[in-house]
Amino acid sequence: MATDTEIQKFVQHHHGFIPKTRWIAHVKEIRGIPTLREANRARRGRDIEPCPAEKREAIEEALRHFGVL
Repeated sequence: MATDTEIQKFVQHHHGFIPKTRWIAHVKEIRGIPTLREANRARRGRDIEPCPAEKREAIEEALRHFGVL
């Protein structure tokens, strides 16, 4: 599975912005992709930062590129 850093670099190169790792986690959660962060977030009481709708497609494109979706 692609790392968040790889996803961030792909999105930056193709869409001109660097997505926050919390946005990536949110998109993965929406799409039903398990992440290691789920356990960390639950343990530390961290909230998910919702990904803005206009940024979601770029992150999903990166996930498709890396074969995650």
